[in-house]
Amino acid sequence: MPLPFASNPRRLMHRRAIDVQVFAREDGQFDVEARLIDAKTRDVTVGGTLRPAGEPLHEMVLGLVINAELDILAAGSVTLAMPYPGQCEEHGNAYAQLAGLNLMRGFRGAVKERLSGTLGCTHLTELCSVLPTAVIQALAGEVLSTQEGAGDESAAEHPPFQLDRCHALRSDGPAVQIHYPRWYRPSAQVDAVPPSAS
Repeated sequence: MPLPFASNPRRLMHRRAIDVQVFAREDGQFDVEARLIDAKTRDVTVGGTLRPAGEPLHEMVLGLVINAELDILAAGSVTLAMPYPGQCEEHGNAYAQLAGLNLMRGFRGAVKERLSGTLGCTHLTELCSVLPTAVIQALAGEVLSTQEGAGDESAAEHPPFQLDRCHALRSDGPAVQIHYPRWYRPSAQVDAVPPSAS
């Protein structure tokens, strides 16, 4: 289905960039660095300060240390650009509360419980929502088994982790039937798998 954009000329007003980078560490753990940048295409005055077009209005960085099981071992944040200096960044070390969570088990719900509303920064909390799938992409095929029968003997007893986590890779779908035939189940046999990261 095509995008619903009209053919009228249009003018860019705002750009939000989200960048997530995952680094393998020598100690077997992983560093996750997620950055959100908002910029306007026109000069704006926010918090009593003129911000030239293109200068970040928001720039927030969220950092995690995780292990191969996607447990968060340490977390923190830094705010580099903000509309209200001296206020926006004064949420203490709120994002250290992410430590102890697992990115694949109830992560988004736990973030909402711990950091929604005035408990944290709207932009950093929203940034958390992209972490599970971004980290899974980084580790898939290298740390997380994506192949049928790959890894140790127990892996042969369990389907690849990505099955039933999206529309394309549902157990009763053609992608699974073609690429993971051992785990294909016709519609009547499929048990719904609740989303693990929500």
